[in-house]
Amino acid sequence: MGFWALDRRAVFERGDVYRVAFDEERAARAPLRIAVLGAGGVAQSKYLPAIAQLRTRWEPVELVGVSTLDARSRDKLSAVWGVRAYADSTELLREHQPDAVLVTSSDEAHAELTLAAIEAGAHVLVEKPIAQSLHEARTMCRAAHAAGRILITTCNKRFSPPYAEAHRLLAAGVIPDPALFGAKFVLGYDDVDLLASGTVHVFDLARHFMGDVVRVSAVAAATSVTTIAVTLEFASGAVGSIVTSANALSLHPWERVEIFGAHAWLEVDDQSSLRVHTGEDEPAQVWSPVVPNTLLSGEEWGGYVGLLEAFLASVRGEDARIACDDGYHALELVEATRLALADRAPVDLPLQA
Repeated sequence: MGFWALDRRAVFERGDVYRVAFDEERAARAPLRIAVLGAGGVAQSKYLPAIAQLRTRWEPVELVGVSTLDARSRDKLSAVWGVRAYADSTELLREHQPDAVLVTSSDEAHAELTLAAIEAGAHVLVEKPIAQSLHEARTMCRAAHAAGRILITTCNKRFSPPYAEAHRLLAAGVIPDPALFGAKFVLGYDDVDLLASGTVHVFDLARHFMGDVVRVSAVAAATSVTTIAVTLEFASGAVGSIVTSANALSLHPWERVEIFGAHAWLEVDDQSSLRVHTGEDEPAQVWSPVVPNTLLSGEEWGGYVGLLEAFLASVRGEDARIACDDGYHALELVEATRLALADRAPVDLPLQA
């Protein structure tokens, strides 16, 4: 498939540039019925278009219903997506008994809706953060395990093409002995929880690339409690540094990730390009999108299509790349950072849920 997440044979051999021709292998997959609980902004702008894109490419997934507390949005959602929009999520679960559920509600409802969906027999993909506390998150993971259901938390950046290619290169040994993870995540929104709703993405990437974290240290700027420097110590012996701030700008570059190994390193800049440096006399290798890029949708570039594909594959028992513990440990890093800031001391992991 390669960096672009494209089926090159479809594009260059079959002439199926937009990948909408009949796909026998995909169409033969087990059909799944899916519902969206808490269909607000991220559901309407990312997940529902990603579901539609997968269906356009012959993925046998049916949207059976959505829920939202906003009456005007219910009318719009019904008209746009051709399904009933419910005010009561439990009524949707009872009437349709979906195979899988996306929980994209406000953070405070994540645990309640996830547990209701699991009780109704559904597998769940819940938006980040998985919950508002580690106790809630552990309760959710245990409930899913006891019911034999899949529960994963949004980790779309793992499936964004630049990060996916960076992970492939690390696995292939292109960056030998990775020892340093460096990242920046900044934004300018005043109404977003910086750590739980923003930096949590980079915490997940840190574990994805470097493995489990055993110690967290953090310090905030004296002039701003939302400008923070975090130090991570990994079980492998590697170290990491993440700088994050809510005092930047929201319409300018947000993030950067760098991974250094033995005289080789790579960088992903703002989830848009990947640059690899493998030797003093070697030219840098660069993967960057062609603008305008008409072959890769925003939902694909953002990782939402890949995330949904992985979730559906997990539900079918075909893919186990993501586990409930991934969402739990990303939240654990948020909580450890808060503790390190409050106590002005390093925090050892794991934390007690």
